[in-house]
Amino acid sequence: MKIALEDYNTVMEGLAELHTEGYAYIAYDPAFPVMDVRELNAFDNSYDAVEYCHEMRTDVDFFEYESIWSLYRAMEKGLEDSHLLDMQDGMVDLSILLNDYYRIESETIRHKNNMDMNQKNLEYLTDQVKYTGFGEGFADVLKEKIATGDKEFKIDHSAKFGNDTVDATLNFSKSKQSDMYFFNSYNASLLKEGSAEKLEQTFYINRGSNITFKEAYNLMEGRAVHKELQNKAEEKYNSWVQLDFKHSDENGNFRLKKFSENYGYDMEAALSKHPIKELQRDDFKDSLMDSLKKGNVQLVTFQVDGKETKHYVEANPQFKTVNVYDSDMQRLGSRESRAQNQSQGESQDNKKANKTEVKDVEVVGDGATSEKAKKTRGQKV
Repeated sequence: MKIALEDYNTVMEGLAELHTEGYAYIAYDPAFPVMDVRELNAFDNSYDAVEYCHEMRTDVDFFEYESIWSLYRAMEKGLEDSHLLDMQDGMVDLSILLNDYYRIESETIRHKNNMDMNQKNLEYLTDQVKYTGFGEGFADVLKEKIATGDKEFKIDHSAKFGNDTVDATLNFSKSKQSDMYFFNSYNASLLKEGSAEKLEQTFYINRGSNITFKEAYNLMEGRAVHKELQNKAEEKYNSWVQLDFKHSDENGNFRLKKFSENYGYDMEAALSKHPIKELQRDDFKDSLMDSLKKGNVQLVTFQVDGKETKHYVEANPQFKTVNVYDSDMQRLGSRESRAQNQSQGESQDNKKANKTEVKDVEVVGDGATSEKAKKTRGQKV
């Protein structure tokens, strides 16, 4: 469709009126310039417009149709940018203008979709990093990394757990099919206070069952963590996991020992064998068990003969029990724990206290434990 430049505004006004009246398409003979679109045949649907063009076609005449609103929007773009107007001998070709308009709109939509996708990707990665235990404050650095368009990028992070330092390198990669980025894994490196040797382990990001940063520290300390896992058939199941420091895979990663529900570990029953005050209230008990399932060492109160003593406990699913430590983190042997329980029972039954003499109490201190851990955990088989 060609129009004279002086008829530009008239044609625009006519298109606006037709659109207001409910028309959607106009049909025209491209061989003749258009001065007023209101003189053309207008239709409220494309089917009628196509049928009209087909019926009017002859060996000499050839009719075409266009969207009224698209033409109007294209002419608006032409007013905004005169470079879009293809002019010859004072005539403007609206068909060329319309094609340029479609191209610009397509690029704009594509750019907007990419911006939306990048924003959603950024929000997803930020949440994923946050809920994997690395905290907030990663949005800006993630945005900068994504903007580079690199196939891979890394982010370093460090944290203190007590007196121990854990460094982490978060690994991200770009999809081969799109511009989306994924949080694939993180490499954790544990340096214990007073030690020059680091323990390293890579933890992979899985849907809904990520090992959090704190859980990674607990695992590297040798403790067990309770997680919801997924098998190859994408079936979910609950299991305790623990690093096996005696065996590593082909990548040098320590293998995971798993103790599923079928293994028969009942942590609540194991806790109930000890005189723990916090078990007497459901809210305290639930909080205690949740903490132990994350692999934490939890401070509790032992009540024996009316006296309260602070101890630490941790889950031990492999031996279906809980480990007990004193306030200095010296492990109490099973004989001593049984003596405490027996003493509590005798007190409740009004029997004479301290009736049973306990000998050869096993106490494994931090020094022995740590030295063994250094020798075992520092070497990957």
